[in-house]
Amino acid sequence: MAAAQGAGSSSAGPPGAPVSIPGHSSSTAVAVWEWQDEFGRWRPYRGDVCRFIEQGFQASQQKGRRSGSGLVSSSISLGHADASLAPYVIDIPSLTQFRQDTGTMRAVRRHLFPRDSAAEQGIVWEWQNDERGWFPYEMNVCVFLEQAHASRHQRVDLGPLGYNYEVDLVAQVQTNKTTRFCRSVRRRLDNPYPVTAAPAPLHTGAGCSCQQCWLNGGTGPITTRFRHSVTNFPNSSAAPQVSGRTTSGSSSGVGFVPYNKPALSGARSTPRLNAQSSWALPQAGGAVGPSTGLSTSNGVSALNLPVKMSKPSKLNQALAAAPTDPEAVVKKYLVEVKGTPADEDCIICMEKLASPSGYSDACECRTIKAEMVGRLTNCQHSFHMLCVLAMYSNGNKDGSLQCPSCKTIYGEKTGTQPKGKMEVSTFPQSLPGHRDCGTIQIVYHISRGIQGPEHPNPGMPYTARGFPRYCYLPDNEKGRKVLELLKVAWNRRLIFTVGTSSTTGESNTVVWNEIHHKTEMDTNLSGHGYPDPNYLDNVLAELAAQGVTEDCLRK
Repeated sequence: MAAAQGAGSSSAGPPGAPVSIPGHSSSTAVAVWEWQDEFGRWRPYRGDVCRFIEQGFQASQQKGRRSGSGLVSSSISLGHADASLAPYVIDIPSLTQFRQDTGTMRAVRRHLFPRDSAAEQGIVWEWQNDERGWFPYEMNVCVFLEQAHASRHQRVDLGPLGYNYEVDLVAQVQTNKTTRFCRSVRRRLDNPYPVTAAPAPLHTGAGCSCQQCWLNGGTGPITTRFRHSVTNFPNSSAAPQVSGRTTSGSSSGVGFVPYNKPALSGARSTPRLNAQSSWALPQAGGAVGPSTGLSTSNGVSALNLPVKMSKPSKLNQALAAAPTDPEAVVKKYLVEVKGTPADEDCIICMEKLASPSGYSDACECRTIKAEMVGRLTNCQHSFHMLCVLAMYSNGNKDGSLQCPSCKTIYGEKTGTQPKGKMEVSTFPQSLPGHRDCGTIQIVYHISRGIQGPEHPNPGMPYTARGFPRYCYLPDNEKGRKVLELLKVAWNRRLIFTVGTSSTTGESNTVVWNEIHHKTEMDTNLSGHGYPDPNYLDNVLAELAAQGVTEDCLRK
């Protein structure tokens, strides 16, 4: 279990009774507590568990007011709300969830919603992954969907909330606007979330710097400086969902999601990033053999698999030639804008472009100043150059950039896939839906190892469950093109990553990374097999979103 997803009963009193806050107005709101997974998504605790957390939070506030010190040091054991959550403890002052048996720490946040919202009614909207499991949207998305549902809208766009999806509320289908892949959604009634006293009436206008916006997070108004968070960037959506149309466990890409910004090593409030330091990108690549025995290796790990490379790969040569110094990368892909910049926000720090970068106190640089604005050479989107520098310094430092607005990739994007081996063979048996050709079989081998500096927990072991993994393509022209592009993606370390399994909840394990594979030949009841007339086109779109296109085969 990656983090607590509360369920069970609570001893926090009757469901409708608001928790009072002495010294404040009697207006009330609904409090929703959420935990942040490793992909930057916020997942709400169940309503009854939220009520238990809220009770502990209010008790801590009251103690702090009596002592005159604000929030006092206090922790909440979630096992008191649900026995299955016994390993989890929330530290109130730092808003951190701690798992006692593994040491995993995750951010938590508290949101206040209006009394007439989906939160008070206990209405949750969920999306379905490939293993037919259901995952709740962030509560602000649930509220948005429920408002549209109540207004009898048929279709809504989640773009304003930072997601690259459309939802058909009648058909209950979510569609990725880039790949057009569809997945099921559902509306479910659960325990209502707790009603609590609010310091002031909630409002939903533009973000401001009032105490309510400052303290209560990303739903409705948000302090502009902290409106978004950035870590790594996704392929085709602003906030990717785990798993997809076939087998895919998770994604390391995290884009822009509407929540307070703790991730990019902070802004104005955290230790400075040293933009001059970078870890050496591990060499990746391998020899590509004949179709009946291809083997390539890449990545970093404590384990060295016995794969020989007769000569340096094109990827190694490209990485050696690519500038990885952060300042050099930023200046390579951005052209400084002279004169007064446009009257718009930098979507990285959410400050006006005419104002200094929100990361001026968090990132040191000799030649890039806080007020400098740059425009990306191809897509023409503009940002503070220092914000782009901080974004790059927080990622793989592989010499590539991805536009945080349109996702255009500059340079060659690489991932964090551990070292392993890819084998390819063919056999004459046909796949359902492709009776006119044989089958390509891909076998991926990855062994357990030690996480590198690019992984979630450097120095800690990672597991590799379910290997070797067998995958299948039709042996026709399009299938062979997909195969060649998958070889490129493998060499760029994009097919797997280290994260948390959406199936088992295990952390620090090798998972799929948003390039979907067919792992079954003759049944598609699970979505992992054939026939699937759209699969090859869909996976080509996913590869292109990672910067892996036919142009890569011509290099």
